[in-house]
Amino acid sequence: MPGRYGGDRGNGGRGGGRGGDRGGGRGKPPAPRITGVRDAARLAEELGRMDGASYGRYKSLVGDWEFDDFTLSIEKVQADPFAPPSRIAVRIPADVAGLPEHAWTDPVRRRATADYLLRVAHRALKGARLRIDAGGQQVLDRASGRIRDGEVLLRLGIEMPGHGRRIDGRSARAEFCERLPEMVEALRWDALDTAEATAFADSVEDSAALRDALPGLGLVAFVADGSVLPRASGVSDRPMEGDFVPFSAPPSMRASVRLPHAGEVSGLGIREGITLIVGGGFHGKSTLLHALERGVYDHVPGDGRELVATRADAVKIRAEEGRRVERTDVSAFVRNLPTGADTSDFRTDNASGSTSQAANIAEALEAGAGALLVDEDTTATNLMIRDARMQELVHGDREPLTPFVDLVRPLHRDQGVSTVLVMGGSGDYFDVADQVVMLDGYRPYDVTERARELASERTDADFPAPARRVVDPRSVDATARGRMRLKRRDMDVLTYGENEIDVRGLTQLVDPGQVIGVGLAMRTLTERGLVDGRATVAEALDALEDLLAEADGDGSGAASVLGRGYLGDFALPRRFETAAALNRLRSLRVRRSG
Repeated sequence: MPGRYGGDRGNGGRGGGRGGDRGGGRGKPPAPRITGVRDAARLAEELGRMDGASYGRYKSLVGDWEFDDFTLSIEKVQADPFAPPSRIAVRIPADVAGLPEHAWTDPVRRRATADYLLRVAHRALKGARLRIDAGGQQVLDRASGRIRDGEVLLRLGIEMPGHGRRIDGRSARAEFCERLPEMVEALRWDALDTAEATAFADSVEDSAALRDALPGLGLVAFVADGSVLPRASGVSDRPMEGDFVPFSAPPSMRASVRLPHAGEVSGLGIREGITLIVGGGFHGKSTLLHALERGVYDHVPGDGRELVATRADAVKIRAEEGRRVERTDVSAFVRNLPTGADTSDFRTDNASGSTSQAANIAEALEAGAGALLVDEDTTATNLMIRDARMQELVHGDREPLTPFVDLVRPLHRDQGVSTVLVMGGSGDYFDVADQVVMLDGYRPYDVTERARELASERTDADFPAPARRVVDPRSVDATARGRMRLKRRDMDVLTYGENEIDVRGLTQLVDPGQVIGVGLAMRTLTERGLVDGRATVAEALDALEDLLAEADGDGSGAASVLGRGYLGDFALPRRFETAAALNRLRSLRVRRSG
């Protein structure tokens, strides 16, 4: 069923609010850790005894508790009912979980099976105080669920029950000694709908295989026939239900690919080069681009976009007025400035729309982008086009900007970077497009030949290779007052050490957990010495990807590398969003290499 696996993220958010007496044992020494036998029966007994005691007594529970079928690790207990939730881990041995090898030996299927188990756990905990980060429509590598050699490790949050600042031991006992074992029981392979679990992993494996096949087919993206691109609403990522137009590729643009489980699949193949998406307002242009933007991720079965795949190195580009830019080469777009600033080594604390978009492109290329996704609605118009009449009025020697329309073709010719553009207001891009797709009532049509009839000759500029920058590791400090400081505000702001990073423009961050993941990736770059004052940005990102791939390959999990010492929920980000956040860090300092 469409959207069956979606749902609330349940990431153990902050509970309660401020107010009331902040006492409850302040200034008293912490409760001593419970020693001796630490099994399920003892935990139930201790929680019964704690009922009505001071809230601080909960801290005596920290450590491991052995249940019949799993180990509960109480890792961190909140100081009071209004603090962030407590954190626990559950380890289910391989012989108890009973997962067949086909569910976890391959890294892609392992990620898919872990994701499926998280969604089952989320449903099993409905109505409980226990919370698990199960995600939305994308299948991501999450810290909340991991499989290693058939063993299942889950991480959860819980707001420890209380009556004001007194322990509610009965409710706590129900959560730990009843709801938690019920969840574990629901995760055993012989308790699952094994056909559904296998189909889930098959679907994700097909999606990953499709994405991996794109470069060999000369494609930037692929949209399978029958895909459901529209979403339920502007605030929902679930698929539209009811009256919608399933996607069907124009015959002249149809491509086919054979997948491990779905077999031969046909759909729209967006070729390398410059692709223009045109059409009237509200006919589906931005809907298609949005699907391509999210096509760098795998989706849950029933989402409608399971077989919408975009190259893993595709980056969405937009203007971000007001962002900081640190020594980025924007000279391809900005020849000179009235201030005399060197545009090959451009720095500003308050970029304009055009200079921010130019910097975003240059930084994406520096990070290794092989394809750019652009929607005119979120761009700086003066960086996209300059029509003939404007050129007549404002001569070239008075206009420092080289519009993207003059650079998009050499960007592909000189640097091998393809571009997919949504364009509804200017026909200038007909001059440079390799293929033109028109959306009419959400149906795509190939209008390339008609667009060429309307095109004019155009003189292209050159597009230089991206500059090589080296980051000063001292400028990427995750600590504040000697402690790591990392938190997010919705999907808008990442607090990183003493800095707040505006991440609203990073539209390919699709999950709140990825915001934290970006911060952890930045921390890892410095703590592991990958940003060392010698490696370029691209080299540091390559080294991080190698480190994560090695951990993923040996089964320890990429999340374990980023999450060292961090007990909260997070999901792995892409290298491009990590680089983008790094570039928006206001303390960042770089130097040019070579």
